[in-house]
Amino acid sequence: MAREKTKFVCQNCGYQTGKWLGKCPECESWNSLEEEREIVLPGQKTASLLSATPQLLWQVEFTREERGPIGISELDRVLGGGLVPGSLILVGGDPGIGKSTLMLQTTLLISSKGSNVLYWSGEESVQQIKMRANRLGEIPTTLYIQSETCLDNLPEILNEIKPSCLIVDSIQTIYRSDLTSAPGTISQVRDITAQLMRIAKQTGLVVFIVGHVTKEGNIAGPKMLEHMVDTVLYFEGDRHHNYRIIRAVKNRFGSTNEIGVFEMGAQGLIEVPNPSAMFLAERPLKEPGSAVTALLEGTRPILGEVQALVSNSNYQNPRRLATGFDHNRLSMLIAVLEKRLNVFMGNLDAYVNVAGGLKISEPAADLSVLLALASSIKEQAIDPKAILIGEVGLTGELRNVNRLEQRLKEAARLGFTRAIVPSGGSSIRVADLEIEVAKNVREAMVLAFKGG
Repeated sequence: MAREKTKFVCQNCGYQTGKWLGKCPECESWNSLEEEREIVLPGQKTASLLSATPQLLWQVEFTREERGPIGISELDRVLGGGLVPGSLILVGGDPGIGKSTLMLQTTLLISSKGSNVLYWSGEESVQQIKMRANRLGEIPTTLYIQSETCLDNLPEILNEIKPSCLIVDSIQTIYRSDLTSAPGTISQVRDITAQLMRIAKQTGLVVFIVGHVTKEGNIAGPKMLEHMVDTVLYFEGDRHHNYRIIRAVKNRFGSTNEIGVFEMGAQGLIEVPNPSAMFLAERPLKEPGSAVTALLEGTRPILGEVQALVSNSNYQNPRRLATGFDHNRLSMLIAVLEKRLNVFMGNLDAYVNVAGGLKISEPAADLSVLLALASSIKEQAIDPKAILIGEVGLTGELRNVNRLEQRLKEAARLGFTRAIVPSGGSSIRVADLEIEVAKNVREAMVLAFKGG
């Protein structure tokens, strides 16, 4: 006889308990525990993922399988060169950002090579998917569509059509009938992901899972969902603008530092092969508060514009706001500006923005942020042909950054003629680029405003 088991599960962290609690003991969130019922069959066992007996590692037969490029070079770059057979990939992003469009473009390209592909949608009807596919391009004859929220008959469908790739859009709308909890709950998401993982590892099928995100920007559901999959991709950008950025925060088969840049158009997502030119396309020349720096995303150097605005404060405590830049690091740079350059900011509001939706996480942009603030205070523009690279220390010194020469070559390629860098760049030579070194922020400020 089957018996029913009742448990209470936290919808934030996945904590389980036999009784309801107002506050989760694990993540300390209030009113997050919900009742879930599970039917347990006598003698029920979990399906084995691989072999039932241990094997000696040196005896394991291994055939190196080449990655399969999708055909979208920006996505292939983020994945590490293409798709690895048997991988489970989680794609998350804000509503309306373009996740479904990206996944449909991926299925169209894979199936155009003659491979069967199954697009399993729990959010759209087959007519809605066909409408969007007509806009994206020619539809191959090997692309299968299933509009269904119940995953019970998935194994039979996979045995029938034998696809090389499966897309599940989205994991929060899919459910299994043997679980009494509602779709999107912790139990449903965890068990369905585990089932898809077993299928991927046993058959070599590439599985994409589309996931919703919370208001904090994290993928909805417990963190263990990200631990279960092989790769986690985040699709970022402002849906009111055309540019999108996809980045990997976890990748068992490649780097997590690469990003891919797309532009949303009438025919879907269009690759941007030169993101530096895109981010600098609308840069105002000879305007105070604007500076350009060179970031490094994986192996790709990207030039970005840092904008700063300093104005008189109407509050007792002046405001410090940053978009695309760490707020704590901004406070540190303001302190260096006051102490080392004798610029009083106790009655001034400071706003910093990284144009184009970029997010700066490396200290190489410190010098550009600090001098952009100084430029706004002085109402004097920085030389528009100068690029600023360097980490700023608390004593005001400039510290070296990695792969400086690669960053400078990208700046020269886009027409910059001057570069202000730490002293470690004195030995670097780049054609058509004058490299000027500074030991501290005071020397860098003199150089930056020389041609402004």
